Amino acid sequence: MPHFVDREDSGRQASVLGFANQHIVVGLLMKKYSNVSLVDLPLSSYDIILVFKKDGKEDFIRIQVKTAKTYIKFTGGTRGGVDRNYNIGENISKEYIQSTVTSDVVCGIHENEDGTHDLYFVPTILIERMRKKSISLTRARRLKEIDFLENCKNREWVLEKAEEIGLI
Repeated sequence: MPHFVDREDSGRQASVLGFANQHIVVGLLMKKYSNVSLVDLPLSSYDIILVFKKDGKEDFIRIQVKTAKTYIKFTGGTRGGVDRNYNIGENISKEYIQSTVTSDVVCGIHENEDGTHDLYFVPTILIERMRKKSISLTRARRLKEIDFLENCKNREWVLEKAEEIGLI
C-alpha cells in the first residue's frame, strides 16, 4: 500500500503549493494595486479579487490562480472532496474549463530556478476563444504583460492583442 501513501503525500504537497502560490500572487499584485484579497469562499471558482480604478471608475477582476510548471491549466473542479462520490461506476466528473462566467483571468504562476516568480495573465475571453484546456509557458510568454490583466474584460482588446501575438 505504499503507493497510496505516496499519492496522498503528493496530493497534499500540490495543495500546499497551490495555496502558497495564491498568497505569492496576492503579495505581488498588492505591491502594484494595493486593494487585492484572497477569496475565502470554498465553492468559488476564483481565488483572488483585485479592485482598481479604470477610467475613473472602480472595477474588480476575479482571478483564478494556477501553479504552472511547463503549462497553465484552465480546468477546475477535479480535486476530490466530501461531496465527491468515489465509486468509479458512479463518479461523474465535475471538471470545467474557466470561462467569463467563472472568472475574468487565469493567473499562471511559475517559479524560476532562482526562486523568482513569473505571472502569466490569460483572460477568460481568450480561453473561450482558444477552446483548449491549457497553454504551454513557451506559447504564453507574451501573456506576462500586465496589460492582459488590466484589460482582461475588454473583449476587443484581448482578441486583437491575442491575434497580434499569434495566440489565435
